Amino acid sequence: MTTTAGSTPALWSRAEQQDFRARVRGCLLGGAIGDALGAGIEFDSLAAIRAAHGPEGVTDYVPAYGRRGAVTDDTQMTLFTVDGLIRAHVRRDTGAWHPPTDVHRAHLRWAATQRDWGPDEREPDAGWLAREEWLYARRAPGNACLSGLADTTMGTLEAPKNPGSKGCGAVMRSAPFGLLVGWEPELVFQLAAECAAQTHGHPSGYLAAGAFAVIVHGAARGDGLDGSVQRALAVLAAHPGHEETSGALQQALGAVRQGMPSPERVASLGEGWVAEEALAMGVYCALVAEDVRHGLLLAVNHGGDSDSTGSLCGNLLGALHGETALPAGWVAELEGRATVLQLADDFAMELTQGASLHSPGVPESAWLTRYPR
Repeated sequence: MTTTAGSTPALWSRAEQQDFRARVRGCLLGGAIGDALGAGIEFDSLAAIRAAHGPEGVTDYVPAYGRRGAVTDDTQMTLFTVDGLIRAHVRRDTGAWHPPTDVHRAHLRWAATQRDWGPDEREPDAGWLAREEWLYARRAPGNACLSGLADTTMGTLEAPKNPGSKGCGAVMRSAPFGLLVGWEPELVFQLAAECAAQTHGHPSGYLAAGAFAVIVHGAARGDGLDGSVQRALAVLAAHPGHEETSGALQQALGAVRQGMPSPERVASLGEGWVAEEALAMGVYCALVAEDVRHGLLLAVNHGGDSDSTGSLCGNLLGALHGETALPAGWVAELEGRATVLQLADDFAMELTQGASLHSPGVPESAWLTRYPR
């Protein structure tokens, strides 16, 4: 695989394409599974979880939003982030290349799903994802996400939306930036942070998003998680206001060395409502996971933001091990699985074969109907 700075890989072998697609599928499905496992216990204490589900806590999906396997705003926003990144690559052929704008527009389309009854067929540039009716559902979206996207003004690092907010609503949607495997880690970090500032303007809110993207990036490239965390810490150190996020990641690394994993050890890292705590908890559970099932159940059985910490852990383990490592029963029952897989495959195809889909000289195609410029 040949890469250039700030770009996607230029040449991919068939084996590399297949491996990449498996990691993209794993990342997006794994995050959605972790999200769904935590959705039904998100606001419960550990004692309440154990009282309702037994001493081990939840060991499978529990009903949420009227069904088993239901996802929340974490997965919804992650999917629209992917949609925005695909469109950014499609639009580059026109000479326009500003991914934060495309991601912002995608998040505005997500915001419409939180207020509209269903897709607006009159909107010519909506694309296929915004026409998926199952996404038109409010699943406890964060206030900062809603307020940050309440108008069309785009927050930036220089003038962020919600400058006091460091909730986990930006970090939980940032795994897709890490799937830009041909980019340098510093550029992945920068893009994730810029897009996080569109809703979460506190340094810990957007720096945690950047750090998470760098860790996913390492996992998607086949690096170990520990080394990927160290790389994220090195990138973080160059950014003002990094101390909370760096400290939380250092605490997660320290917890790995303190003994056997347990819900109490997870809880020692926080509750996950704020970005740096959710990051630390998700990373810790991925680092100590014996397998995907073990890691995800550890990540959701605590008295905090279970769906978000489960989602982060699932993104990491899925990117690291690929889709076939995910428990088949959880995959089969997951809400929106067909949509997640379709978007994952489209993302992988855009990054590996985009030139054959829409480059100058290629006739207008169905691809541009799916992802309008």
